[in-house]
Amino acid sequence: MPDPEFFPPQSSLPGAAAHFGAYVLADAVATLPVDAPTSVDALPLADVPADEARTPAAALERILRGPSGLGTASLRLARREEPPTLPAPEPELEPESAPADGNPVPGLYHHPVPEPDPARVEEVSHRIKAWALGEVDLYPDDWEDQFDGFSVGRYMVACHPDAPTVDHLMLATRLMVAENAVDDCYCEDHGGSPIGLGERLLLAHTALDPLHTTKEYQPRWEESLRSDAPRRAYRSAMEYFVQKASSSQADRLRHDMARLHLGYLAEAAWAQQDQVPEVWEYLAMRQFNNFRPCPTITDTVGGYELPADLHAQPAMQRVIALAGNATTIVNDLYSYTKELASPGRHLNLPVVLAERENLSDREAYLKAVEVHNDLMRDFEAEAAALVAACPVPAVQRFVRGVAAWVDGNHYWHQTNTYRYSLPDFW
Repeated sequence: MPDPEFFPPQSSLPGAAAHFGAYVLADAVATLPVDAPTSVDALPLADVPADEARTPAAALERILRGPSGLGTASLRLARREEPPTLPAPEPELEPESAPADGNPVPGLYHHPVPEPDPARVEEVSHRIKAWALGEVDLYPDDWEDQFDGFSVGRYMVACHPDAPTVDHLMLATRLMVAENAVDDCYCEDHGGSPIGLGERLLLAHTALDPLHTTKEYQPRWEESLRSDAPRRAYRSAMEYFVQKASSSQADRLRHDMARLHLGYLAEAAWAQQDQVPEVWEYLAMRQFNNFRPCPTITDTVGGYELPADLHAQPAMQRVIALAGNATTIVNDLYSYTKELASPGRHLNLPVVLAERENLSDREAYLKAVEVHNDLMRDFEAEAAALVAACPVPAVQRFVRGVAAWVDGNHYWHQTNTYRYSLPDFW
């Protein structure tokens, strides 16, 4: 598929970068290796011709390949602490020529990714199952096949190629499994219901954002955190996360988890009212009920920190939001047949488009592909404008990490043939 044509969007970042001034550059220099030069000229993009630096497509290409020039080698991908070598079967094909499992949605704009490191996948898969079974008692025995079929180790290794150690990967993996348990047990397939969902989500959220109450009532709250599997998983995953995250990174995650829970509540309200929202309303809900908490922690998983002021910039927030929105529509498309086969009516973008725009199932699905592609191209254009306007190493690395998460998320959906299959629309 040819490269998309990028149209430079309006950005507030040039002014923002000037506002930060010496603070931003000092922080950028602090992220360089100890033997790197510390002049402004050593920062990424400094060795790029001016006409190329002004081109969003060229800027995005540099994000994905990493910074270049003296002293920037360590910024491309973090040096990794490799897990123990595990025996692997002989592949039938050379790794570079072996096709990925499953078929991508025809016409879907995406970037293929290399097969994730099998040793890391095996180690993360082993550790997450031990955590789910032994530490938090997350699921009964008859859910084991579904847990294995989720392939969360493969998912997280594909999404976080710059994680320096398996311990860093486990931060994201525990949170992903805990979030999935909350969705299943509170909202979806395994006993979930829209009735009373607000109370359940509020109490679960206190496992992430602790309750500060009187000594008389503190023990009752602490006891409640052990009362069901989702709360146990949330609490344990967050305890591990805060051991490696800064205070601002932890608070950022709590904020994005609150966004996620708000989206759950909107969808639950439509279910209780048996209402199909307008397409724009559905997309608004999906900006909250989406994958955003996952890419927003890419710096913690990568072993560094994007400063809070830079993370909060409107242009950065737009990049993160577009990434979350695009990846969530990927989920709508790949889970379409799975949801149609489930009891009740599941809202997803093709279903809403068919109902609200009077389209056939096929027409609605193909239009949802177009919506996804528009979101992806907006994400890439905004990401390119952002790094061109604010050439700070932490910004470049964070945006590159978000882009890697977007690509890894598609890879997992495409290759998880245990969970997903495509409709027969082509």
